[in-house]
Amino acid sequence: QVELVESGGGLVQAGGSLRLSCAASGLSLTNIIGWFRQAPGKEREFVAAVTSSGGRTDYADSVKGRFTISRDNAKNTVYLQMNSMKPEDTAVYYCAAKFGGNIYYAVSQYPYWGQGTQVTVSS
Repeated sequence: QVELVESGGGLVQAGGSLRLSCAASGLSLTNIIGWFRQAPGKEREFVAAVTSSGGRTDYADSVKGRFTISRDNAKNTVYLQMNSMKPEDTAVYYCAAKFGGNIYYAVSQYPYWGQGTQVTVSS
C-alpha cells in the first residue's frame, strides 16, 4: 500500500524560502515522485518530479531556477526546496507518485497522492 505524507508548508514572505517534504512508503524500486500544486479556482498543475535514483529531474517553466527537487532514498523522503518565492506560488502543494521510470506532467498519470500542504506567499 502506497502512502505519501507531505509536511513543511506554511506562510512566507515574497523572496523567502520553504522546504517541503514527502515521506513515501510502499513504492516499488522504480518510481517517479512529483510535486503538484493547486491554487484557488485553478486546476492542479505539475511543479517538479524526480526519478527513483534521483538522477533525473524535471520542472515546470514557472519554477525553474527557483525550486529544486531531491530525494533521500535512505529516508524514503522527497524534498522540494523553494527559493525566491512569489505570491503566485501560493497553493496547496501535493506529493504524487507513479510506478515506472518516465516523468509525466499530467495529473492523471499519478495514481497515488498525499493529502496536500498549504503554502502561502505574502507580498
